[in-house]
Amino acid sequence: MGPLVAQDIISSEWNFVIALLIGIGFGFVLEQAGFSSSKKLAGVFYGYDFVVLRVFFTAAITAMVGLIFLNYLGLIDMSLVYINPTYLYSTIVGGAIMGVGFILGGFCPGTGVCAAAIGKIDAWFFLLGIFIGIFFFAEAYDLFHDLYLGLSDPAAFQEGTRNIKVYDQIGISGNLFAFGMIIMALVAFIVTAQIEKKVKKPNY
Repeated sequence: MGPLVAQDIISSEWNFVIALLIGIGFGFVLEQAGFSSSKKLAGVFYGYDFVVLRVFFTAAITAMVGLIFLNYLGLIDMSLVYINPTYLYSTIVGGAIMGVGFILGGFCPGTGVCAAAIGKIDAWFFLLGIFIGIFFFAEAYDLFHDLYLGLSDPAAFQEGTRNIKVYDQIGISGNLFAFGMIIMALVAFIVTAQIEKKVKKPNY
């Protein structure tokens, strides 16, 4: 991530201070929303609570639409917006590992830290597992080197063509893709609400 504020306005050190304050605020909001509960977070996998899906889907849609309108009004240059490089195989493997960890532990890394900060024992064990995983990865880096750097990806995903957009790959405009995502979100909200009504929720 880049600096939160241009460095000709404040120093890079103050950027860290601002980032810390934003992080504390974000953690507070997560905890108040109930995201420090492993039962609520795991609920999306068991079908009794889809708040996590709705919150993050809403955040993604809001950011997407906001960028489209700001670009239309000439207030932002989309060519300057950073796009994460595409590492296809790495993303699939990493997503699978994180998904299993999410189901077993009931937390993602961010919510795990949030829960640990308020003293939840299961979250501390979850963070311990994260550190063990980090240590294992570091010690076995040579084994994962090619996968980590995406060197095992198909030729289409090699360096120089990594900033891949889904709508370019399927041959539609960015605005049409955004409209499709909004429709998908609305359908997901309706469907998950119906599923929640049929699945018994555990006691929190």
